Amino acid sequence: MMTSDIAKDRTAHLLKKRGSVSSLSSHEFRRKEPHRRAKDSMSTVSYMDEPCQPEDASRLTVHMENTYQLGPTKHFPVVIVNHILKDVLTTYLQEEQYEPELCRQMTKTISEVIKAQVKDLMIPRYKLIVIVHIGQLTSQSILIGSRCLWDPKNDAFASFIFRNSSLFALANVYTVYFE
Repeated sequence: MMTSDIAKDRTAHLLKKRGSVSSLSSHEFRRKEPHRRAKDSMSTVSYMDEPCQPEDASRLTVHMENTYQLGPTKHFPVVIVNHILKDVLTTYLQEEQYEPELCRQMTKTISEVIKAQVKDLMIPRYKLIVIVHIGQLTSQSILIGSRCLWDPKNDAFASFIFRNSSLFALANVYTVYFE
């Protein structure tokens, strides 16, 4: 190859990387095939190496195919999740004393542990919401309420209350069936 051909190949390669390149120009086509009739055809190849931001968001979303399944094949096991809540809360909080900063971190840790253990049950098509409250146990009362719009046939929740001499903890797991 001559140096001008190498330069043309590099230019074509750079144009390809940018997004579009036309195949052989009519001048190059005539020079390479002098015995045949010259053709004035052009073809273009377009693509992009790096997708822009809106395409990234659409690529990250999960698109599920329609199954036409109106209910779950396996219902949420509330009893098993209640045992998980009891085990996790007693394991993490049995010997703890109430300290605000420690309890703030413990709520995050406990909720992640509960969520991981419930996900290990491999119950398909349920969305999980795990909420943990930890407070100081003195002579006060507290009322914690939650409301949700859901289908009572398919959606469920599990709840457990833990108490020791210094603190109380309430853990709730809500499951909503995703059609």
